Amino acid sequence: MATHAIKRRKLGHGSHGAHKVGFSSFDGERTDSDKESTTSQLDTPAKSQISENRTWQSNPRDGSLIAGETYKSSMFKLQIDELLAEIRPNHAQLLASAEGVLRQLKATIEGFPSREPLTVAEAEREMRKSYKIAIPFPDPQPARDVKYTLAYLKPSNISVVGSYAMKTLTSTGEGFAIDLAVTMPPVLFQDKDFLNYRYFYKRAYYIACLAAGLQEARECNLRISYEHQHGNSLLPILVIKPSGDNAEDEETISRCIIRIITAIPEDLFPIWKIRPDKTCIRLNNLKDDVTSTASFRATPFYNATLRVESSVVTYLKLFHRASTLCESYNDVCLLGRVWLRQRGLGKSIAKGGFGPFEWAAICATLLQGGGTHGKPVLASRYSCYQLFKATLQFLATRDMATVPFVMHADDLEIRKSDVPVFFDGLRGMNILYKMTPWSYSILRHEARMTLDMLNDSGLDHFDTTFITRHDEPLQRFDGLVRVTCPSPQTQKQGSLDHISTIGHFSYMLYKILRTALSDRVSLIHLSFGDIGDWAIKSRAPMFEHQGCILVGFLLNPDNAARLVDHGPSAEDQKAAIAFRKFWGEKAELRRFKDGSILESLVWSDEGPKTSTLQQIVFYALQRHLGEEVANSMSFIGDSFGQLLPNNDFNGVQSLAPFRHMLTAFASFEKDLRALEGLPLQLRQVSAVSSELRHSSFHPPPQPLNGKHRSPVDVLAQFESSARWPDDLVAIQRTKFAVLLKIGELLEEAIFGMTTRLGLENGDHTILNASFLEITYPQGAAFRLRVHHDREQALLERRLKNDSFDPRRKSEALIALSSYNRSFLQLPVHTESMRTLCTRFPILSATTRLLKRWCDSHLLTAHVSEELMELLAVRTFVLPYPWQTPSSVMAGFLRTLTFISRWDWRTEPLIVGFSGRLDPKEMDAIKIRFEAWRKIDPRMNRVVLFAASNLDPSGLTWTENGPSKVVTARLIGLARAACTVVKEADLDIDPTTLFISSTADYDFVIHLSALFRGKSRTGQKKQARFKNLQIQSSDDPELIGYNPVQLYLDELKILYREMIVFFHAGDYGDLVAGIWNPQTGPRQWKVNLAYSTLPAVQGKDNDEHRIDVNKTAILNDIARLGGDLIERIVVNR
Repeated sequence: MATHAIKRRKLGHGSHGAHKVGFSSFDGERTDSDKESTTSQLDTPAKSQISENRTWQSNPRDGSLIAGETYKSSMFKLQIDELLAEIRPNHAQLLASAEGVLRQLKATIEGFPSREPLTVAEAEREMRKSYKIAIPFPDPQPARDVKYTLAYLKPSNISVVGSYAMKTLTSTGEGFAIDLAVTMPPVLFQDKDFLNYRYFYKRAYYIACLAAGLQEARECNLRISYEHQHGNSLLPILVIKPSGDNAEDEETISRCIIRIITAIPEDLFPIWKIRPDKTCIRLNNLKDDVTSTASFRATPFYNATLRVESSVVTYLKLFHRASTLCESYNDVCLLGRVWLRQRGLGKSIAKGGFGPFEWAAICATLLQGGGTHGKPVLASRYSCYQLFKATLQFLATRDMATVPFVMHADDLEIRKSDVPVFFDGLRGMNILYKMTPWSYSILRHEARMTLDMLNDSGLDHFDTTFITRHDEPLQRFDGLVRVTCPSPQTQKQGSLDHISTIGHFSYMLYKILRTALSDRVSLIHLSFGDIGDWAIKSRAPMFEHQGCILVGFLLNPDNAARLVDHGPSAEDQKAAIAFRKFWGEKAELRRFKDGSILESLVWSDEGPKTSTLQQIVFYALQRHLGEEVANSMSFIGDSFGQLLPNNDFNGVQSLAPFRHMLTAFASFEKDLRALEGLPLQLRQVSAVSSELRHSSFHPPPQPLNGKHRSPVDVLAQFESSARWPDDLVAIQRTKFAVLLKIGELLEEAIFGMTTRLGLENGDHTILNASFLEITYPQGAAFRLRVHHDREQALLERRLKNDSFDPRRKSEALIALSSYNRSFLQLPVHTESMRTLCTRFPILSATTRLLKRWCDSHLLTAHVSEELMELLAVRTFVLPYPWQTPSSVMAGFLRTLTFISRWDWRTEPLIVGFSGRLDPKEMDAIKIRFEAWRKIDPRMNRVVLFAASNLDPSGLTWTENGPSKVVTARLIGLARAACTVVKEADLDIDPTTLFISSTADYDFVIHLSALFRGKSRTGQKKQARFKNLQIQSSDDPELIGYNPVQLYLDELKILYREMIVFFHAGDYGDLVAGIWNPQTGPRQWKVNLAYSTLPAVQGKDNDEHRIDVNKTAILNDIARLGGDLIERIVVNR
């Protein structure tokens, strides 16, 4: 929903669950050694060092991606400008606050003494005994008998790098990080130190020496710890935080983290030796020759990590020139940083390996080239919005895992892999080396979803693109599985490249699930925790601290519940062998009806306890990873669907319980049309009940077996004829006759059918006054009303006739509103809902669960069914920033999230049943909404404005409620539910969302067990003797009989001005109430509409003030309820 006013927005902050242990809380600011390295005032290289020898000019006409208009709209530009101004911190203030600490650190490090070369064993012994510091060697640990030595010399350069120096930090209130790059002297290294971890062992000793020196420096009152840079265990770094002991520490510094990273000269190791196709980890029995790659498997991750250490200056040149030639470059870096953060993507491996540095590097590289014939993909004249959109388009449309993207390295041969490659040949680095197949899939998925939002001309989508954080797994994915990684001893390492134990297991798990689930899922994403920082006195935490993997699925609703999988043909022997090898004894050869003979899998339909997806995942993990892993598996979110009656666990078969009633309705329509002797020709029979649009919480019993339930509402419309009277009252009388005739004909035509004529709206002569209850012997019951289109014209004529008094005009207005709702909108709404439920199978279950949520919080009497259905439909037809949900959990939680964020005072609810609305329709609805807010600024008549392409007026389902009080409670309950979900995260118990406290109500009426739920008729379950049973449960008099609702209606009529009642619907056991504040102490007057008593005298000693007599009114309520009431609890 778009808004027409610029509002200051606060970036959404998400809370992370247990599976995100160690995630940086400064993910928006910590630009670490992203190698967005630039300089600061501490150490500024000469400009001649920054400029490149060759010229680089970007011709605007050479851009191969056209980003479209400069901005999406003028409003969108204003919003982007406001966002950039809000997130861009005061760099002058930051520099003034941090410069002193940084200079002190620089001077301290430069003063450290050199250390003589030591063997590995001697170095560890010295650090442990003299400083009680552990050297953070990466695994595998160095051997004790290695020939090389470890040493420390004064750094050749110390400079501030990263986003702090580039001024691309973002201010989000969480703090910021400063990266201090320490360049190690090249004399410490030998030519072959790039092989077999030798460089990383020497680097780890250098980091430990820095930690020892800082620990001994008394002038530095800081807390020091280790951390893995980007979650890469090859790159331990120092994290320095203010100790908090110094009272002079400024507030800005207290929120600052300084990270000491390392760097090496660019030419220390030749680029050609450490390209992605080279092998730098050698087995002991192979020759140590870098050119003989045939006998080795490539180590691209290890090689890229080496290249990262030497890329500080080269990427400094790239970013500096990009910001010089393109004025919008820094702004698009800020937008990209915000976009990534709101989607939970970051620079660390645990967060996907795509952070601000990767975004900035790709943008800068595409400004340089990458297009057809070497032309730039991005033009330097683009605005920040165009650069942002074009970069997203590049990420979404270019599959760099299937076809690696290589620039300026035509001789590079990338072996087939599922890891994405964006190889920058000039700097010799694969920018995406930290990414995994699943993180790359989620990145492209998010890019595609954002492009769809930006290309939507009807809605603004600024908030969903940049403001709202939506990385919570319960809402992001349709299904979640938690798997425990086995101990390292039980795994087989299949790659020479450096990869952690949990990373290797994750690759195995991903490949197995990708093969097993095939087209049942559109995306599989894996996430696991990071170890965070640790004390310098100990080694890095071991494997057990990060051994839980969370697997998220985006389901394909068309295939997710499929019971039979078709494999390869028996004639394709190679594919058939591979199929049987993967599936084992589960695979079987079958002949199908079309004559084909295929390998196949058959899964059992075990009911609500185990889904097909669960069976597949469990079997695949058990076969390929063992019993331990399979038994550790736990599905998350399935219990949401189990809250629905007569429904499977995930709502995939949620339409099945309604098929019997739809079949009965089709038979009823056929019987009506087959009647002979009707006074007029039947034109149309329309369904208007929630049971006929798959959205009633309690579906019809299946099969219909003689147990009567509430009748299903149906409309019958006859052809136009002059035989109809031209008077509103006479039309209602004519409907009596028509319905009686229909009843007679049905009873004659169908044996055992019973019909009864019912009356309604007796206080209004021009409202519909009759209906016909029709009960089939099989149990189906319908309530038929007659629709006559002439009523609308007569009511509109009465409203325009000035001769009628205001009372009669008001009655006509009420009748016209009722006619529009009951005879015009309900049939169309029902038909559209039924169509959408067929299109989106999960919509039915989501709507029903939302109704149960409203019912459990006693809001059913105030919030119409149709309004709740509109809220659920919006989640499916306008799912952004997610894709259309395919599970009950995702659909329900996203709907609650929208309700909690809905600013109903300034934004209308707009739903397009057929998809996106035309911009002209949208504008017309918004104009109508603004007009209502001007006419009724206090919202006494129109509180919620819920419009659709079927009902552009926006009032059909909300003009009778909810009120402002109920609306505020609805939004508050939704926010509370979202808070519970966020805090509980993966350990959420869905039943907690449906527990409502009664402490907020002034009094609570507890109903007798005989009159609630299925016993609402007041009859005991079974009489002891048949001849003593007064009324049978099949008595047609009890069809539609609900004494609790009748009692509640009576209470509303009697006490509507003093009490607001809340009830849980047909199956509730409570009626709660709150007193109207206007009934409080007031001046006495005659003819008050409620019982009063003298008020307690205050300081003014006014003897003529009165108060509502709550005790007397509650006694009257109890007396009116009689046996319905069990007890009344008064809270205040």
